[in-house]
Formats: sequence, structure tokens, C-alpha cells
Amino acid sequence: MMKGLMGIDISRWVQSPQWLRWFLIAVAVCLLAYITNAIISEINPGNIWGIIYGTVATLVMVGVALYAIRRRMLKRDLGDSKVWVQFHLYGGTLFLLLMFMHSGFHLPSGAMNWWLWGLSVWVTLSGLLGVVIQKWIPRILTSGLSVEAMYERVPDLVMQIRDRAERLIETCTDPIKDLYRKVVAPALAMPQPRMIYYFDITGGIQSRMQQMEYLKQFLSVEERESLDQLKAMFKTKLELDAHYTLQRALRLWLYTHVPLSLVLLVLVALHLWAVLYY
Repeated sequence: MMKGLMGIDISRWVQSPQWLRWFLIAVAVCLLAYITNAIISEINPGNIWGIIYGTVATLVMVGVALYAIRRRMLKRDLGDSKVWVQFHLYGGTLFLLLMFMHSGFHLPSGAMNWWLWGLSVWVTLSGLLGVVIQKWIPRILTSGLSVEAMYERVPDLVMQIRDRAERLIETCTDPIKDLYRKVVAPALAMPQPRMIYYFDITGGIQSRMQQMEYLKQFLSVEERESLDQLKAMFKTKLELDAHYTLQRALRLWLYTHVPLSLVLLVLVALHLWAVLYY
């Protein structure tokens, strides 16, 4: 296992320790070069040092952007997907450092430069957040839930459970029917994302089923069997809600990261054209 400076196992979060080492070496080289340049002369976007850092940052960003192209082409001859993912992650972070070096670690001036600066920070940080989300969500979903479901399938699965529950409830006694109308039926209406699943993937489910457990002690053996069937359906629906909630977070992340990444690419291209033209 790979241990960090504090003795913490970071292999859970770092897919390739070798890539992390090379990334840290690249960061050290960039900072050493920047410090050396800063001693020799001032660094700003318009002088030779700033232009060099800006050029390298642009090349790195183009390489990072090729990951999205590679995903859409889905061709094996473009290389191992794991290599592309690692370069996308570490290259994107290195791009942000090079962008700061290009500006001399100064805040930008002018609307265009502010947009470039702000989008660079947002796209990089949101990309790092995406790494955390993509590692955290599958782990938490598999740790406490007994069902698996794709995000797109959840509404159809909920509808199937509702149909089965309504057929079952027709044969049940009045106490179970009353519980169904008050507690279960509203939950079966549609997928219902709930914030509690971000903090407690199982507690939110168990607490909502306590009323069924309370009713069970007053029922006959036959009625208990019907209630157990309804309880299983209700539990499955709530677990689907947990999947829907957490997987939707990943979808929302994509909507904030990918489109703005494309905007950043366009603005960098316009910035490069303006520099070369003028």
C-alpha cells in the first residue's frame, strides 16, 4: 500500500502512484524554472518567459482535450484508456499551474483575461472534484445497498414496483391499505432524490420503514407475509432513490465541467489568435 506523509493510505484515491510521482516531479521542475526566471527578470504574459509558459500550458491543454475526443472515437489504436485518464487528470492540473506561471501569479486585467483565468480555475477544480465524486459514489452505493441500477433505468423500475405494489395491496387488509396510502404510495409516485443519502446511505431508508415494523406486531401471520412483501418493495424503491440521488450528482457535475471546458478551449484559441495576429 502507498502511504502518504501522514501515514495515510492514499492508494484508495490514487489509481497510479507512478503517474503521481511524475506529476510531482513535473510540478517541482516548473516551480524551479519559475523561481530561476523570476530571479533573472520579471515574468509577465507579454515577455519571453510568460510566452513560453503560456505556450507550454496551451500544448498541455490540447493534450488534455484529446481525452474527450478519444472517448467519442472509441478506437483501441489510440492507446490505453487508463493512460488517457491519468494524463487528463494530471495534465489538467499542470495546465493550471502553467497558466499561473504565464501570468506571473498575478491577477488578470481585462474582461477576456478574467474569463480565461476564471474558467481555467473552475475547469481544473471541478475536474478534481469529479475524480473524488467518481471514486466516492460507487464505493458508497455498493457499501450499503442491496440493489444496483443505472440512472436512466430508475424511473422505469420505480413504475414496475408501483404496479406490483398496487396489485398486492388489493388483497390486503385495511390496516395495510391505510399504511400504503399514507406512507408507501407517495414514495412510489416517482424517483425522489433526498439529501440524507449523501450523509447516510442506509439510515434514511431504515428510519422510513420503522412504521411498518410497528404495524407488523398487530397483524396475523398471513397479513405479516403481505406486509413483508410490501416492505421489500418499499425498501427497493428507497434504495433506487439513493442511486438516483447520488448518480444525479455525477450527471450534474458533467453539466458543469464539460460545457465550460469547451468554452475554455474556444477562449484559449481566440486568445492565441489575438496574440499572433496583433
